[in-house]
Amino acid sequence: MASVRLHLTTPPLDTAARQGRFGYAGPCPGHEGLAGPDMGDWAGRTLEEVAAEDPEGVRRWLTEPGYAPPGGGESVAALIARTGEHLAGLAPGRHHAVVAQGVVRAAVVAALELPAAAFWRLDVRPDTVTVLSGRAGRWNLLVGQPREEDPQQEDPQQEGTQ
Repeated sequence: MASVRLHLTTPPLDTAARQGRFGYAGPCPGHEGLAGPDMGDWAGRTLEEVAAEDPEGVRRWLTEPGYAPPGGGESVAALIARTGEHLAGLAPGRHHAVVAQGVVRAAVVAALELPAAAFWRLDVRPDTVTVLSGRAGRWNLLVGQPREEDPQQEDPQQEGTQ
């Protein structure tokens, strides 16, 4: 079976991210299933602003994977499911996508079949590359590779074999 290798690159922090603002469901051309999470009515607002107005909603969002932000937002569980479906449908070969940090979390949770609660336990640094490689639904993970280094030179057979 042919292998799949997916490079998930997180962009550097922009001004909105530095301010702690929730993003808008940014598209991911060529990988629509890896679009940013839809934050509904929270998009464009800071966590502090939302928490001041809706502390119970923020608490639920951080502790209940099935809770979706109001206004058509996407729950963590839905993001994980969507991302996992995209991973399962990738054609053999190398793929590259520039994605939000939450999408990297969701991809790792889906690929490694972790519980949804693990989403919040993964810290994803900006301006890094996370690599998933595998065959027939079995994924290996290379986390947080600096963009300056070329993770494509790593041997996929050696990743995660210890």
